Amino acid sequence: MKQRPMSHSRTISTKLVLPPDTNHMQTIFGGKVLAYIDEIAAITAMKHAQTAVVTASIDSVDFVSSATVGDVLELEAVVSSTGRTSMEIFVSVHSTDLETGAKKLTTESFLTFVAMDEDNKPVEIAGVYGETEAEKRLIETGPARREHRKLRREMKH
Repeated sequence: MKQRPMSHSRTISTKLVLPPDTNHMQTIFGGKVLAYIDEIAAITAMKHAQTAVVTASIDSVDFVSSATVGDVLELEAVVSSTGRTSMEIFVSVHSTDLETGAKKLTTESFLTFVAMDEDNKPVEIAGVYGETEAEKRLIETGPARREHRKLRREMKH
């Protein structure tokens, strides 16, 4: 099966942090950010696989800094590694304070999705390759993350 560049399925989404999205400290709920992350990661996985996908795991979520009411969130997702039927998706979230223009990393996350056919059976997908140095590094570190996921699953049994 042919390979696709990371740019083929790259997805960018912009969200505004509104008062109902925040906690008593006026910062966005982590669960709200997770919902945004899962959604953009699924879209990215579907674009790459060109079929339906299911979330297999949210492998890691690092909340680096908070976003507050009025901030704009920009989410970017790429396929960072592939298996036979699964894809690892990397999502970064940055917030921008529109009054000051200050931009900061708020969240980074890795998720795994499995491509599914019409009968809800896993289906083979194309591989992925990076075009920039940063993309190539993300792909090169994929096997170590895959091994970490495997060890984590084994520890549960």
